[in-house]
Amino acid sequence: MAIAKPDFIEGMAKGLAVLESFDTERQRLNASLAAQRAGITRAAARRHLLTLAHLGYLETDGSHFWLAPKVLRFSGSYLASARLPRMVQPTLNRLAAQTGESFSAVVLDGDWVVIVARSGVTRMLAYGLHLGARLPAHATSTGRVLLAAKTRTDFNAWMKGRELPRLTSHTVVDPKRFRALIDQARQQDWAFAAEEHELGVQALAVPLRNMQGSTVAALNVVIPPARSDAKEMEAKLLPLLLEAARELRPLL
Repeated sequence: MAIAKPDFIEGMAKGLAVLESFDTERQRLNASLAAQRAGITRAAARRHLLTLAHLGYLETDGSHFWLAPKVLRFSGSYLASARLPRMVQPTLNRLAAQTGESFSAVVLDGDWVVIVARSGVTRMLAYGLHLGARLPAHATSTGRVLLAAKTRTDFNAWMKGRELPRLTSHTVVDPKRFRALIDQARQQDWAFAAEEHELGVQALAVPLRNMQGSTVAALNVVIPPARSDAKEMEAKLLPLLLEAARELRPLL
């Protein structure tokens, strides 16, 4: 959403940029690293870090900072009030009980996908597929489904000048090949990714659309490669995902 320049609070934007600098790759930051990641000066980063620590959103040892539990207030409020997680959770629970597998509902956030609802076996938690987890869109089945939902113009803008990070030996990083995968996901209306984000993880995903036909999220199932291959997942689980997506459409 665009706003008029007089209504834009630059200090708040910088503070949130500093807060968003913390991720799974960098859990502890000093002022220099935070400045580099947030795109601001070191002095400004230090002031924001100290302010966030004073407010209880960060903890510090005097030189490095890390996220404090208070930041969970934001995610907790979202999960308690947002309509999407509440609407899809019963379906996720039913699918997990029916199959014994792990299912998630995921939304796109820039370069990332975020798990906003999940249900299933606890053994998959070790792979970082917990509620609120942020995963790289280019290396996940849900990311490809959600990118395929973009118009070709918007997808080309997303791809422009982008380097796709290699996360495992299986990650597709060639732009031409990646574009072909997105075209395939757009045509078949589902996507599959195997061990591209993390070894030992493969997933199948379908789009979740509302009654207006807009894709609002993706639904996926995750199974370790040792237990099932792509063809078996497509044969046994894709029909369940597609049917669940049809059932959820009037609710979204």
